[in-house]
Amino acid sequence: MPALASPVTDERSALREFMAFHQSAYFAVSYGLTDEQARSTPSVSALSIGGLIKHVTAMQRNWMGRVAAAPEAPAKDPRPFEQISKEFEDQHVMRPDETLDGLLDAFRAQNAKSLHLVETANLDAAVPVPHEIPWFPKDQEAWSVRWVILHVINELARHAGHADIVRETVDGATMYELLAALEGWEIAGWVKPWRRG
Repeated sequence: MPALASPVTDERSALREFMAFHQSAYFAVSYGLTDEQARSTPSVSALSIGGLIKHVTAMQRNWMGRVAAAPEAPAKDPRPFEQISKEFEDQHVMRPDETLDGLLDAFRAQNAKSLHLVETANLDAAVPVPHEIPWFPKDQEAWSVRWVILHVINELARHAGHADIVRETVDGATMYELLAALEGWEIAGWVKPWRRG
């Protein structure tokens, strides 16, 4: 992961590069953690690194599924809202039976699907607003694919910031130090032995 997003030449390359950049932050922020550390909630928040990775995987799957279906709506989930809501809550928690490697593998696979859609989707296509979801606007019929992609980038960035705070609370590691360790940079005073095991 570079410390800055790659240069861009047009709108689509900007969308792709900034999405990839914010996706890559989760590999740095989780670098060297054990499963127990990734599962821990060391701050006043209930958030963990593993839970955040799990959440942004599901967040991308849901939003980019809408992009893939545009201009139609994706198939409606037939389950009761309470069950869907409970699953949403579970997206924020790294369960005892989950591993950091497993969560990162699922995240990596979803990242590839998201980036493929950014590269190929019609940015002007309409994405119907799901009015049955209580927190979505009732007075708007559709977003554009462009808007949805920007929203996903925003969510990735917002939660990467949460993950930075959680990681610093776990062991004091900060993003540039983690980047250096992950990439093997030789930066005096930054490379520390954050290795699993």
